[in-house]
Amino acid sequence: MRFLVLGSGLQGSACAFDLLSTTDAAITLADQSPERLAPFLAPYQGKRLAVLKVNATDERNMRDVMRGHDAVLSAVPYYLNATLAALAVDLGLHFADLGGNKAVLERQQALDGAARNQHVGVVPDCGLAPGLVNIVALEAVRRLERCESLKLYVGGLPQHPEPPLNYTIVYSPEGVLDYYTSPSWVLRHGQPAQVDALSELESVDFPAPLGTLEAFHTAGGVSLMPWEFAGTIDTMEYKTLRYPGHAHIVQAIRELGLLATEPVDVRGTPVVPRDAFIAIVAPRLRQPEAHDLVALKVVARGTRAGGPATVAFRLLDYYDAERGISAMMRTTGYSLSVTGQMLVDGRMAQHGVHPAYAVTPYGEYVKDLGKRGIRIEEMGS
Repeated sequence: MRFLVLGSGLQGSACAFDLLSTTDAAITLADQSPERLAPFLAPYQGKRLAVLKVNATDERNMRDVMRGHDAVLSAVPYYLNATLAALAVDLGLHFADLGGNKAVLERQQALDGAARNQHVGVVPDCGLAPGLVNIVALEAVRRLERCESLKLYVGGLPQHPEPPLNYTIVYSPEGVLDYYTSPSWVLRHGQPAQVDALSELESVDFPAPLGTLEAFHTAGGVSLMPWEFAGTIDTMEYKTLRYPGHAHIVQAIRELGLLATEPVDVRGTPVVPRDAFIAIVAPRLRQPEAHDLVALKVVARGTRAGGPATVAFRLLDYYDAERGISAMMRTTGYSLSVTGQMLVDGRMAQHGVHPAYAVTPYGEYVKDLGKRGIRIEEMGS
């Protein structure tokens, strides 16, 4: 097998590491800045790992880079994935990505016929959220005769929070702020609807020492599920988990206009408030030595055997201190790797275009994650 991993940032590096450490495949890791190779990948370079400098927006170059691989696994910014998926399909290659954007996914769905003709699969939304949490959520729905309410919760958090935000950056700050400012799609009374980011704050309990977290609406994590389950499930929503008090502070920052994307005049110079905010705040929230955790919870309520029933799953994953791989990298990059492996080795019998939750075999997926120490716990039924 030969895999092409696009993006040598946090998630792409974790995906490449997992492929190298769990298969005998040859891996090409391609990025516009390949010199920033993660230390845990260095022992593989020049052996089963080839590192290339590429411009992912150069279609001719990308076509040449893709040739000779069995699958392309994308960990580059979401807006590139529709074009990259089209190139992969044209070359007869499987394609999977981290997703997170409804408009891009809809563009990818237009490739369904071509992918079927080429006998390849295009599987977006293969990370943590969207990805892992949606795969677990669909399994919760399957356990019920009728699902009336489905709630998904995910958070990447520092193990040792520090004020004022009790948060450290575990992926792109631009991506975090997009989630804090974009409306979130939900199901209300069985129909898709939008709610404001950071709204409908609630408490979610986890075992000690983590304890009680707060949860609020953010965009992106629910994938296409509100549309696929419209008229079937009454209530569906995805919320981000943070330590208590975080949402109130971010809400105030947003209301003050500091996350706006329209330039304002600052002493004769146009300045984008969000760009200035990131430039000031991001260095303070980047703590490479800080150990993180990922908390996930899925709760489905409905009926089974003629009576009310609840199915719930929980996951807690922690920073890998031995290798220097964060919990967010493990749960996101490893998920992309596992899904890509299933696509290539035939365990995911997939031709055409479908988000990961719709085609990933739950038992195989959970078993593979468990081998990596990422364990999903069923809490009750």
